[in-house]
Amino acid sequence: MYTLYGISNCNTVKKAKDWLDDNTIDYQFHDYRKQGLTSELLESFESTLGWEKLLNKQSTSWRKLDEQQKANISKQTALQYMLDTPTLIKRPILDIGNKMIIGFKAENYQNEL
Repeated sequence: MYTLYGISNCNTVKKAKDWLDDNTIDYQFHDYRKQGLTSELLESFESTLGWEKLLNKQSTSWRKLDEQQKANISKQTALQYMLDTPTLIKRPILDIGNKMIIGFKAENYQNEL
């Protein structure tokens, strides 16, 4: 079974869930706010996807960081910020076992699943 990671009130996560439901694809949903985010889970995302892809620089949470935090971003600081503020993680992440898909585009899901 696949696992979809994200935050339930995110519009992009809702679109991904709707697509999976419409295509009768079995998945479980892991909400960072309800089920939490461990450093182990975040590190598994990072080792597969890379911290630069994970970090959502379009998010409101990113804009709230001060300029010095943004200027001095590194793998270590980015992971800590994402652990402290999961809304800094690009959403959703779909774990399909042999790979992870970040973000949602219907054509990507169609091709991968």
